[in-house]
Amino acid sequence: MDLSAKQQRLEHSLRSLGRTLIAYSGGVDSAYLAWVANKVLGGDVLAVIADSPSLARTQLQDALAFAQEHGIAVEVVQTSEMDRPEYVRNDRQRCFHCKDELFQVMEAFAAKRGFQSIAYGVNVDDQSDFRPGQAAAKQHHIAAPLLEAGLTKADIRELARAAGLRVWEKPASACLSSRIEYGRPVTLEALSAVEQGEEALRHLGFRQCRVRHHGEIARIEIAQDELPRALTPEMFAVFTRTFKALGFTFVAIDTEGFRSGSMNAAKTVPPLIKLIS
Repeated sequence: MDLSAKQQRLEHSLRSLGRTLIAYSGGVDSAYLAWVANKVLGGDVLAVIADSPSLARTQLQDALAFAQEHGIAVEVVQTSEMDRPEYVRNDRQRCFHCKDELFQVMEAFAAKRGFQSIAYGVNVDDQSDFRPGQAAAKQHHIAAPLLEAGLTKADIRELARAAGLRVWEKPASACLSSRIEYGRPVTLEALSAVEQGEEALRHLGFRQCRVRHHGEIARIEIAQDELPRALTPEMFAVFTRTFKALGFTFVAIDTEGFRSGSMNAAKTVPPLIKLIS
């Protein structure tokens, strides 16, 4: 199926939903879904941002800015996944409990405001990774228009680029809790350290990066094409000062570079080029 056919299928799927809430994070998938839904449904669609300590402030601000740029109605709701012990303990089902909380909040919101459907931005490529949040979506009967249309991540980026949406090349960015190794409790302190660390990396000019929290160790993932600039004694010194100030004892550069879902791939720290004590 070509992109035009997939786009038509997506629009048809959205029309069938009636008044719809979009679970919106500002990433390319949910942003494109919200943009198309707004074009197709107009006043019958509302983008909903779930705000909690696991959402970086820069992500929240950018999501709100994108919605304003394109006239997409948006509201922020508060979610309380941090009040759930099964979420805080951070086992491999953490994402299920996060999405379960999100969809419960959105269901209550929909009932109060007269919305018929809830949709989220899962796509075809998401089926190949470990995503327990999708099980929560199925339990709550959440619509998946991008998936139903057969759209891959590359498809969505291309359609967003063709539509002139600035998010088309926006790096993937899961919630801050996904940076904390499984089995280590999710705490406000850990989330803050990750958020501040990633903000520091962006200020240093690194575009696609992650800070993985392994207790005393901060494991830094940087995109392969950006790694050479990171692998210098001068940059090691900057990393050391930055991350020790955030409470880490050791700073490590991951030689495999940035990759989404690396916490799902292994239970131990992968190969590191430098461990600075």
